[in-house]
Amino acid sequence: MTVVVHRASVVLSPGSPALTDGAVAVAGGRIVAVGPADEVLTAAGPDAEIHEWDGALTPGLVNAHTHLQYSDMAAVGLAAHDGFESWMSAFMELYPLPRDWGTSAAAGAALALRSGTTAVAEIVTDAAAGSAVHDAGLHGIAFWEVLGWTERAWNVDGERTVRAQLAALPTPPATGLSPHAIYSLDTAVLRDLSVLARTLGVRQHIHAAESAWEDAYVRSGTGDLAERWRANGRGEFALLRDGGVGTGVIRYLDDFGALTPSTHLAHGIYVDADDRALLRERGVSVALCPRSNAVIGLDPAPVAAYLREGNAIAVGTDSLSSSPSLSPWHDVTALHDIARAQGYADDDLHARLFAAATLGGAHALGMDADTGALRVGARADLAVFPVASDAPRDALAELVEAGPAEATLTVVGGRVRWATTTAHERITAHV
Repeated sequence: MTVVVHRASVVLSPGSPALTDGAVAVAGGRIVAVGPADEVLTAAGPDAEIHEWDGALTPGLVNAHTHLQYSDMAAVGLAAHDGFESWMSAFMELYPLPRDWGTSAAAGAALALRSGTTAVAEIVTDAAAGSAVHDAGLHGIAFWEVLGWTERAWNVDGERTVRAQLAALPTPPATGLSPHAIYSLDTAVLRDLSVLARTLGVRQHIHAAESAWEDAYVRSGTGDLAERWRANGRGEFALLRDGGVGTGVIRYLDDFGALTPSTHLAHGIYVDADDRALLRERGVSVALCPRSNAVIGLDPAPVAAYLREGNAIAVGTDSLSSSPSLSPWHDVTALHDIARAQGYADDDLHARLFAAATLGGAHALGMDADTGALRVGARADLAVFPVASDAPRDALAELVEAGPAEATLTVVGGRVRWATTTAHERITAHV
């Protein structure tokens, strides 16, 4: 079995000491050694294939919330919107138009690989987009999105339909269920989907606490969102029929058992201290998508509070229909700026946001034993990024504060899935 060694001027991995002139050895799709370059080269043996890279070698990034199929709707994501209703109107002008969802999702998967992403939490809304992650060789989970069901319709053939839709997704990667949001599914349907996820042994991923109008919807069944849904024939949804439940989104989800360690949420903006404590108690991660929130015209998430209180966080780009790019580093930079603006002054901010974009995303997807960090035995998911400095501390600061749009190298399961043609890299014999 050929051993391949990737050597770089800086090697960074969450929870491990940074390395100057470090290396990672790969064989059979797994990491077999990581450490100072001279030690790894010795362990790899004289027949190893050695690649030397300029830049910072890190675990592959984990995009914990994205919709790759909307990659050809970038016109919506490049515009500015003054709230969720404005953005939704722009989105719905384009979404119904005929398009090739498979091609659009494949283009998004290619962009993800170019960004240094090796695993994704991909939301699949249209079946034609369901093979993109599989075909690109990305790791992660393809979540089948479920929305629009009333309790009455669900009781006729809902579970049978969703089981069939989920089973149709190609594997790998793993598959999961994504009950879209509290406002797009009736309460009983959300409850049944949580039970179904546990029955099938799959993870679930929910958009939650993203907008103020969602909060009003669940508390009192009022506001612009409630009126839009009544006009769209969803007035029989329990939250609209009964005038809400008097709680916020997080408590509502918990009341019918949706918050479990096998669930992670997207956005998590409109949450208070009690909500955050409940998420910690239930072991639920939140994928933060700050650039998407800004494009839509929403408030920033309480990033500093999540960090201070110890919530499990990850990083998501959302889709090109609500974000300028699919580079998780760009969202990390946005999170850095938000945290500082919210008063987070601790000097661990770079390290914690780096961890959120790697091991934090892996944890959200239930994959932290296998990816998200450079450790012996883990899958060989790694990336190299251009940085100006060979000093690890400065290189990490550069990545977090001004992260690149594109990786020099992306390796998924030991296989090179992306490499720039201008990369300064040489293959050498071990002598």
